[in-house]
Amino acid sequence: MQQARLLLNCCAPAWESVRKASSGMARRGSLANKVALVTASTDGIGFAIAGRLARDGAHVVVSSRKQQNVDRAVAALQGEGLSVVGIVCHVGKAEDRERLVATAVNLHGGIDILVSNAAVNPFFGNIMDATEEMWDKLWMDKEREESIKETMQITRIGKPDECAGIVSFLCSEDASYITGETVVVGGGTPSRL
Repeated sequence: MQQARLLLNCCAPAWESVRKASSGMARRGSLANKVALVTASTDGIGFAIAGRLARDGAHVVVSSRKQQNVDRAVAALQGEGLSVVGIVCHVGKAEDRERLVATAVNLHGGIDILVSNAAVNPFFGNIMDATEEMWDKLWMDKEREESIKETMQITRIGKPDECAGIVSFLCSEDASYITGETVVVGGGTPSRL
């Protein structure tokens, strides 16, 4: 029994290291002191990406079209002890984009990572097949959602956090030999770009 305890005590640090690595905790710092600017990052995928980049050590600038959304996102991420600031930015307005970039440069001296997350419509398929209704944002349509799930190998809609990990990886030195590739995070949805 004493030998078993000695063996457990001896191996505990190694097992803790394996546990942290498998949970992603060991990756903390893979983006240390990088500066990341993430558009449309106060909710959904953008918020998940901003949080993941910050947890991995980046100084993150979040943005949204509405001040209350920026304030909420910044408070939530700073509440985790993360290095995050935010600014109102409508990416369709040149002056807002300029102010967003200037904020990152003035606070952190530059930008290492740019995640252009702002989007218009969650449409899957050939853009030429999109109807006017789809451009009006059909995502909350349960029938359409079920139809989409049927085409996916995973048969469920993804979660924002499931996109954040690949973004962080691609921004890290771990991906230094990857260039010119298209990485689809789509639950096995058939896709051709």
